[in-house]
Amino acid sequence: MIRNATVTDVPAIHTMIRELAEYEKEPEAAVATVEQLQDALFGEHPAVFGLVAADDTTGETVGFALWFRNFSTWRGTHGVYLEDLYVRPEARGGGHGKALLTELARICVERGYSRMEWSVLDWNAPSIGFYKSLGAIPMDGWTVYRLTDEALTALGS
Repeated sequence: MIRNATVTDVPAIHTMIRELAEYEKEPEAAVATVEQLQDALFGEHPAVFGLVAADDTTGETVGFALWFRNFSTWRGTHGVYLEDLYVRPEARGGGHGKALLTELARICVERGYSRMEWSVLDWNAPSIGFYKSLGAIPMDGWTVYRLTDEALTALGS
């Protein structure tokens, strides 16, 4: 079962973000708090949107997708950037990841968004294989750049 995240899902989403950071070998980088996530998702000006996957039998939250709108100047339409997609290891293979992506694709189609994008670590072969099986293509030739912490502060000061 896939549904929109609610404010009561935020603690579980936070826990799964920590699990994802462990899986991606960067647990110290996941510093977001429950309060920050709650504000981003459900505050006065929500900037992020969420879907959760629940186990059909137990109703337990077993996965999530957090996303936000972006814009393509080339296509002249909005799109979706999928910030995080995560399904707990014990629930993998049950169709939850595909269901989350299917719902997000449905949102794109319904709203006239022209693309959905996300990043995946080069070494994450299981995820890469899964994404390719859905028809996703890697954007070879593009490199992600990021400014954070001191470099961001120095540039912005």
